[in-house]
Amino acid sequence: MAQPPTILFLPGLLCDAALWAHQVEGVRDLAGTAVADLTRDESIAAMARRAAAIADGPFVVVALSMGGYVAFELLRTVPERIAGVALIDTAATPDTAERAAERRAGIASLAAGRFAGVTSRLLPKLVHPERVAGPVGDEVRAMAQRVGGEAYVRQQRAILGRPDSRPMLADVRAPALVAVGAQDVLTPPAEARLIHEGIAGSRLHVFAGCGHLPPLEVPQETTALLREWLLGDVLSP
Repeated sequence: MAQPPTILFLPGLLCDAALWAHQVEGVRDLAGTAVADLTRDESIAAMARRAAAIADGPFVVVALSMGGYVAFELLRTVPERIAGVALIDTAATPDTAERAAERRAGIASLAAGRFAGVTSRLLPKLVHPERVAGPVGDEVRAMAQRVGGEAYVRQQRAILGRPDSRPMLADVRAPALVAVGAQDVLTPPAEARLIHEGIAGSRLHVFAGCGHLPPLEVPQETTALLREWLLGDVLSP
């Protein structure tokens, strides 16, 4: 029997492997798993090369937010290795001028002072309001502190330099799952629908009562969705 493809998890901005802890544990019986380190490079292309080097042979990409930008780069550069792609709370569109200005301001503010991590102003944009106070909010803040300010700058520069991924959506041939939190204000459901409509045969799932981070906010639902998709569309004979 052929070895199943590695399931490669790609975190988002200011996130580390803790983002995917529940999902890694929940699918490890299906295939080998790995979580990429997206903190060390200043371009999406370099992040993608580092991530692809983790796995031998084919792999399934499970990506969130900035990780989705890396997933699009992998789909552009090594499509023959990708056995499936799950794109969660991400966008194929480039930043608006306003959003790009916010990223540059964040980089500039860090140069002028101490890294603040995920602030009380930012946290409600990342998770559903009901989860700001409590273990989910605490974990989001802790991840940001572990990633740190230098990596934050590298990641923001990489995001600013990313290409528009809309033109390549029609070329995706791997089984695709697109998912989004219903209350995601950073990459809202309209962005997920655009990706879903652009990738022929893709699935679309909306997490009710959820913000930008379903793997942490609704971990059981996220893991169940991934298992069902993997078993039904990707790893089935």
